[in-house]
Amino acid sequence: MSLVTALPSPETGVWWVGPLPIRAYAICIMLGIAAAIAIAHYRLRARGGTGQEILDVSVWAIAFGIIGGRLYHVVSSPGPYFGEGGNPLDVVKVWEGGLGIWGAISLGAVGVWIGARRHGHSFLDIADATAPGLLVAQALGRWGNWFNNELYGEPTDLPWGLVIHRWDQAAGHAVTDAQGEAVVLGTFHPTFLYESLWCLLAAVLILLADRRFRFARGQVLALYVMGYTAGRLVFELMRTDPATIVLGQRVNVWVSIGVFLLGAVLYAVAGRRGDYPLRGTVPEAPADADTARSGASEPA
Repeated sequence: MSLVTALPSPETGVWWVGPLPIRAYAICIMLGIAAAIAIAHYRLRARGGTGQEILDVSVWAIAFGIIGGRLYHVVSSPGPYFGEGGNPLDVVKVWEGGLGIWGAISLGAVGVWIGARRHGHSFLDIADATAPGLLVAQALGRWGNWFNNELYGEPTDLPWGLVIHRWDQAAGHAVTDAQGEAVVLGTFHPTFLYESLWCLLAAVLILLADRRFRFARGQVLALYVMGYTAGRLVFELMRTDPATIVLGQRVNVWVSIGVFLLGAVLYAVAGRRGDYPLRGTVPEAPADADTARSGASEPA
């Protein structure tokens, strides 16, 4: 019996049911969305809500998140769409992959805010309840990159090195040689897997911390932002797939640093405000800022 010397990668990421393509990337994204909603629903109920809050905002969050994710991807990697040999019409082909997490989270948060305002919910309470589930969603979504043979690091001969095939993105499968065998580029560090595992670990740590400590509104969201970006910075430095370079580094390296700092500021500001939710309650969104200040409870 031979020992496993590398992790395999799929040779196809799309299956056809008649004229309908079933794409693994889309399945992973949808599973992540479902997991995030389920976790947020449970956490809101545990905090005294009904769980309906996340259902009220999810449509807004998903729609804005997909748009934001695609916009960020296109802006940060314009070559395949507007560069030499690029096709601008491919911008709308979200099903072929290419969603930037920064844009997805940013505009997704706008969607949550809009939904919360329309239904009279507290944005920060929903954001804090959703934060750990977002990490689980990102962990699941990264497996879509595995199916697409993308997001890998330097070549390696470690036992967990990942086999990467030459990939036909439009067709959704590996390029084959004259004998019909998938063309292998080599074995590389599976940075998609590293990031997926980190997201799961960060989600567990945040859940444990949220049980142990009493956080002000917005601080759990800030922990999510800092936790994810700390890991993303490391994995981004490991990646070797094509990316836009700014000041000698991948653009997402700088974005990770900037977003981490924003998370740290959010954590500090939320703590100074001292707006602690009452245990076992998920209050409605206040009508204005004065109401918010008068309704804030003191820490226990």
